[in-house]
Amino acid sequence: MAKLNKANLKKTLYYLQRNGLRETWISVRERLTETDRYFFVPCSEAELEKQSDRKWDNPITFSIVVPLYRTPETYLKRMVTSVMVQSYPHWELILADATEDRSVEETLMQQGFLKEQPTDGETEPVAADPRIRYVHLKENAGIAANTNQALPYAKGEYIGLLDHDDVLTPDALYEMADAIIKAYDRGVKVAFAYSDEDKCDGEETRYYDPNHKENFNYDLILSNNYICHFLVMDAELMKRLRFRPECDGAQDYDLVLRCVAEVLTEGGQTAEKSILHIPKVLYHWRCHEASTAANPHSKKYAYEAGLRALRDHAALRGIPATACETRHVGFYRLQYTDVLQNRPDVAAVGGRVLSGKTGKIIGGRMTAEGKVFYEGLPQGFGGYLHRAELSQDAQALDLRCIRIQPSCQEVFEKIVGVPYTEIRRHPGEQPVFDVTVLPSGVDIRTLSLQLSEALRQRGRLLYLPEYPEEFKPL
Repeated sequence: MAKLNKANLKKTLYYLQRNGLRETWISVRERLTETDRYFFVPCSEAELEKQSDRKWDNPITFSIVVPLYRTPETYLKRMVTSVMVQSYPHWELILADATEDRSVEETLMQQGFLKEQPTDGETEPVAADPRIRYVHLKENAGIAANTNQALPYAKGEYIGLLDHDDVLTPDALYEMADAIIKAYDRGVKVAFAYSDEDKCDGEETRYYDPNHKENFNYDLILSNNYICHFLVMDAELMKRLRFRPECDGAQDYDLVLRCVAEVLTEGGQTAEKSILHIPKVLYHWRCHEASTAANPHSKKYAYEAGLRALRDHAALRGIPATACETRHVGFYRLQYTDVLQNRPDVAAVGGRVLSGKTGKIIGGRMTAEGKVFYEGLPQGFGGYLHRAELSQDAQALDLRCIRIQPSCQEVFEKIVGVPYTEIRRHPGEQPVFDVTVLPSGVDIRTLSLQLSEALRQRGRLLYLPEYPEEFKPL
C-alpha cells in the first residue's frame, strides 16, 4: 500500500485543488493499490574493484558541474564524496559556489576538500585533489546563469549535471563511460546519455520511488522530463546550447528539449542511436521539505518554466500545437487540432483496447514482440509515474484502435490486405480503422506488429496520445 505520510497528504490536497473530487478519488484509489517493494541494490565491492582495475585505451573525461548555494554541510560532504569514490577515475568536479559569504568554502576547507595556498602574498583556496576545481561566483544570478558560469571551466569530453544535495552511485561514471565508448565503437557519436534514478530521504536511510526509464521516446519527453538524472551531455554541445535563465527551475528540461531538436534536425529518427539510456539506478535524488519532489508547492515556478520550455520547443520545430498542463503537476501535453495533420513525422495514432468484461487494458501500445504496455491496468488509472496517461511513441500499435496517416494508407493496404476505411464509433470521437472489414479469424496481433514495423522502417513515429481513444471489443 502507498505510504501515508505528510508529503503524500500535501500532494493529495494540492491535487484536489487542481482537479476536483472525482479525479482525486480515482487517484487515491490507484495509490492505495500500489505496493512499495523497491530496494536499492548497490554495486558490489567486488564489481567496483573490477571496474577500478579496468585499463582504458582511450578514456573519456567527465566534467561534473555542481552549482552550490548555501549547501548544508552534511549534503555537501556526501555529494563531493560520491564523486571522489567513483570506480571510474577520469573525471573532474567543478564546484561553482554562488553563496554570498564564505560559509560553503569554509566547510570545504574543514572537510579537507580545499586547502589554502599562498599566492602573491595572499592565500586562495585550492583543491586537495587536482581533479576538483572550486570557483566562487561573484553573485547568485540563478541556477541557469550560475551553471553557465561554470561551463567554461569544464575540460572533459562530456559534462554531467549533479545537484548540490544529491549523490551519484559509485559506478555511475563507469557505466556512462562504458556505454558511450561502446557506442563510439559502433560509429555513433553520443549527444547525451541518461540513467535511471531513485529518491532517498535526507539521511540516505531509505530509497524509494525508482524511476525506471524508457529508451529515448520523443513524445514522452514532450510530456515530462522523464530523462532528468543522471544526465551527461557532449561538452561542446552543452557549451553551445547553454542554459536559459528564463527557464530557471526547468533549465535541465529546456536544455534536453533544445538538444533533442538539434539531434532530430541533424539525423531524423536516428536520435534513438545518439541518445543513450543506461537502465541502472546511478543517481539518488535527495528529498527534503524544500525539494520539488517532496513538496509540490516549493517550486511551482519550475513547472511553469517547464511549460515555457515545451512551448518554445514546439515553436522551434514548427509544430502547430498548444502546450498545456495535465492534471498532474510537472506533466504536460501538446494539444493538436489533428495530430496527423500537424505532425507529418507521425504515421499512425493509436488507442487502448479494454476488456468488455473487466474494463482493464488488453491491447494498445505494444513492444515490437507484441507485449502490451499497461496490460491489466483498470480504466481511469494512470499507471506507473502516470505514463499510461501521457503522450508517447510506440514500437507497435493495435489495429483495433488505430488511425493511419493518409500518406501511409497504401502501406496499410499492402500489409493488412484490405483498404483502409474508418468508422466513428461515437459522436465526437476521432475516427479509427473499421476492424469489421477484416476477414473472419484473422490474426490481429500479427498484422498489428507487421504494419507497425513497416511504418517504423519508413522513419515514421507511432503515436499514442494522452488519454487515448478506448475501444471495447465484443
